[in-house]
Amino acid sequence: MTASRADEDSLLVAQFLDGSLQAFNELMAAHEDRVFGICLRIMRDREAALDAAQETFLTVYRKAGKFTGESAFSTWLFRVATNTCYDQLRKIKRRSAGPLPDATDPADPQSDMAFLAVELRPDLQRALATLAPEFHKAIVLADMEGLPLQQVAEVLGVPVGTIKSRVFRARRQLAEALRNQTTDSERRNGDNDA
Repeated sequence: MTASRADEDSLLVAQFLDGSLQAFNELMAAHEDRVFGICLRIMRDREAALDAAQETFLTVYRKAGKFTGESAFSTWLFRVATNTCYDQLRKIKRRSAGPLPDATDPADPQSDMAFLAVELRPDLQRALATLAPEFHKAIVLADMEGLPLQQVAEVLGVPVGTIKSRVFRARRQLAEALRNQTTDSERRNGDNDA
């Protein structure tokens, strides 16, 4: 995130606290895609992610006065989103004993191999679901959302070294869980292309 975005966010928060609904709408527009992306990766269900994103912004609307400015607004916002998702997942788990349905979302648009991304996605979802919550949160924010490790640490409220360890361990566990996804010849061919 650029310094100008952080400065603009701080100004918009101050304007919202002074009563400007337009300022809140601008904050929401600036961050809604990222918040939805975080929610989707954590919730693994589009409808649940939409609900979590909406609940995130409702929480921010009600509790914007609690934002102290000690970190970037986006860091505080992503923490609210992450906490909202895990609160909702706990509620879902208490209500239902059945597994969540496999996601049928489209392939990752950043993937060069969309067909392989679609084929791998359910296996990746299952592998992510096996991670401990603290590893899952760290890997989603760092690798899937692309947040810098320092910001992930601020969002989750733990030291950067802890985040580095969690991301490393999560990657190792995911690699182990996904190691049988390609054949040896596919790996060799992929290595020759690099």
